[in-house]
Amino acid sequence: MRLFRLSRSLTVAVALLVLTGASLSIGAAGDKPGGGPDAPDRIAARLLGEEIASGGAYAKLAWLTDRIGPRLSGSAGAEKAVAWALDEFRRDGMSRVRAEKVMVPRWVRGEERAVIVSPVAQPLTITALGMSVPTPPEGITAPVVEVSSFDELRAAGDKVRGAIVLMNKKTVAHRHGAGYGETSSLRYRGPSEAARVGAAAFLIRSLGTLVARLPHTGALGYLEDAPKIPAAAVTEEDADLIHRLLAAGETVRVSLVLGCRTLPDVESANVVAELRGRSLPDEVVVIGGHLDSWDLGTGAIDDGAGVAISMEALRLLKTLGLRPRRTIRAVLFMNEENGVRGGKGYAEAHASEIKQHVAAIESDGGAGRPTGFTLRAGEGAAEAVRALARSLRGLGADEVDTKGGGGTDIGPLGKAGCPVLELRQDMTRYFDWHHTAGDTLDKVDPTELAQNAAAMAFMAYALADRAEPLPRLPPEAAQPAGR
Repeated sequence: MRLFRLSRSLTVAVALLVLTGASLSIGAAGDKPGGGPDAPDRIAARLLGEEIASGGAYAKLAWLTDRIGPRLSGSAGAEKAVAWALDEFRRDGMSRVRAEKVMVPRWVRGEERAVIVSPVAQPLTITALGMSVPTPPEGITAPVVEVSSFDELRAAGDKVRGAIVLMNKKTVAHRHGAGYGETSSLRYRGPSEAARVGAAAFLIRSLGTLVARLPHTGALGYLEDAPKIPAAAVTEEDADLIHRLLAAGETVRVSLVLGCRTLPDVESANVVAELRGRSLPDEVVVIGGHLDSWDLGTGAIDDGAGVAISMEALRLLKTLGLRPRRTIRAVLFMNEENGVRGGKGYAEAHASEIKQHVAAIESDGGAGRPTGFTLRAGEGAAEAVRALARSLRGLGADEVDTKGGGGTDIGPLGKAGCPVLELRQDMTRYFDWHHTAGDTLDKVDPTELAQNAAAMAFMAYALADRAEPLPRLPPEAAQPAGR
């Protein structure tokens, strides 16, 4: 036991050095003004040290991904994940652990097959876009029209009628995912925009950043004023193949078969647990990620990591006896991927108490090294959050960006005026694996995951223990900027 305690003490000491660049004499650092046992830098170091020593976040993520696996909303995997999360929160000693009912869509992938039938026979590697309608059982065979934007699509005119549209625009890797922000609307709105001009089906170049013949799924959103046509993602290599054939003056015909279908909504749940505040327990800081995942991989980076980070943040604070003024509530949202029913449902269920939600932090950017937070809040909040984030500067997690702010599931809270933040990770390689069969545990570095859990725990604690809550968003400014 002594060796274990010494090891943990040394881990905390090293963490303090990493976070603050302090001298080797931890005692000397503690004797300085503001360097006592409850100083922010030391709290951050204790959280990081505990997480590195315990590996709790990685253990949670390993169980969720390896033992439960894919968790598309409405599936058996999603319901197993709800039951596991409830049990895990209880094992960690959290209070008011509960499942809050939410009705979710049930979409099933089914058969997916495509092939170039002329000018040459070539199989294509595809995957249906989430919520797509199926093709007829015999499939759709039609010529391909290639475009790279909605403007090009509209300009194509009659060429599109009865054709299969290929939306071919490359997603560029970026530290904070800006490339995906530039192409994701093409996937979401593309099928309806193509249907409006008479297309029979829609293909999109996968919104990935790794050329590995790995198709990326993701939700589409059918618009009410357009017909519903089948839609799928094709790999980058196959999109380039079609492009080369078209550029050579060939007419490219593709046969597409999709067997996906949408079943009636089913009952599921958000999972909620709390670390109760010591003096203002009715005021709440929400932290969370989404428990559902796509069905191709095991949802490690999207968003098992955010789930593990949020669950572990509560455990870290409880283990270290760090009980803030206000309650910290972890919410594991269901159905972020294809409906956002969990995020909307939480806001509706807690509408009467949203004015007592003083902040919300989401983690849905993977498990790369933490770089800081995005923020949307009232005037003066940025300076306050930057001051708090200085204790994470040794991790490089002290950036505070006010151009974005918040995530999909906490968006409804932001619309109601609650200050919203998102834990930001280095996403340079995130879209290599996002929404693919390659989203598995081996893509997660345990040390970087530990750093994220510590950063989340620290910021949640700092906001919950702050003497005054952050300034709220005025209603007219509370709309999310989007990714």
